[in-house]
Amino acid sequence: MSESAVPVSNANANATEKMASLVREAENLKTKLEEERQKLNDVNLSNIAERLEQIAYVNIKPRKVLKGHQAKVLCTDWSPDKRHIISSSQDGRLIIWDAFTTNKEHAVTMPTTWIMACAYAPSGNFVACGGLDNKVTVYPITSDEEMAAKKRTVGTHTSYMSCCIYPNSDQQILTGSGDSTCALWDVESGQLLQSFHGHSGDVMAIDLAPNETGNTFVSGSCDRMAFIWDMRSGHVVQSFEGHQSDVNSVKFHPCGDAIATGSDDSSCRLYDMRADREVAVFAKESIIFGVNSVDFSVSGRLLFAGYNDYTVNLWDTLKSERVCLLYGHENKVSCVQVSPDGTALSTGSWDYTIRVWA
Repeated sequence: MSESAVPVSNANANATEKMASLVREAENLKTKLEEERQKLNDVNLSNIAERLEQIAYVNIKPRKVLKGHQAKVLCTDWSPDKRHIISSSQDGRLIIWDAFTTNKEHAVTMPTTWIMACAYAPSGNFVACGGLDNKVTVYPITSDEEMAAKKRTVGTHTSYMSCCIYPNSDQQILTGSGDSTCALWDVESGQLLQSFHGHSGDVMAIDLAPNETGNTFVSGSCDRMAFIWDMRSGHVVQSFEGHQSDVNSVKFHPCGDAIATGSDDSSCRLYDMRADREVAVFAKESIIFGVNSVDFSVSGRLLFAGYNDYTVNLWDTLKSERVCLLYGHENKVSCVQVSPDGTALSTGSWDYTIRVWA
């Protein structure tokens, strides 16, 4: 009996030794990677930006208030025509507004409340939305009766759908969900084209890389991480850590080489993909409320951030300084978005309104 026990204990010892050596090797590789990253970290962004002139007075004023929702506004999206805005709300309604006249052009009541996501198709002829129903539904923009009649359920998650976006064509939709995955769907067939597994918490936000090929996107999650994904392979190609709490919003810089994040830890951060690291933190000791949404100006010099203290902060992305504050909402600012031509900013809030600033 003792003879047969000897090889087993030897095998166990060998396995333990091999495991220990592999762990050591992994740690060494991690150290080497960090050394290589530090070599790229040759200069501080704010030091370089000291030479730049400060942004003088930013003249942004509230121009329009869009009233009509009966509950919290959860998501908004500008139409590619730069004039219309779609909004979705806790009241289960989807409203299409003319941002110039503040008229409601279409209103659709969904079979569910808490529509957490809505997005225009690139053609401007369709809208996608979803939320606590776990589904992504597409509506054609026609008469209200026809919109409701011709709606199409494209895909279903196993938990709520938190965000959706069309990747450069009306034929596909990319979604993020509370089931901690993202998914790419074919609109026509409803087929799941690719699923993206990697986050260990609810996915809260996604954004598409601004280049024409558009094969990468970024996601932010309650696991405090932001991931860059390859849409074709379904794999994570870069990951960024640093936040102390849920990442609620992610946005690509217009140049496509950096991303901004907004988090419940009351900070926004800027990560450079080429340097593979965090390059700026936008925070102040006086700001103690979470960030729900971020978006860049067209140039990328300004970062707009909507907070739980009812304000919108404007940050200078290069100097990491706050440029100004926008007051007006009477509850949490849930979504901020710069219009496609960069001339206006829309903000949605739990005070049931959407405001347009310019």
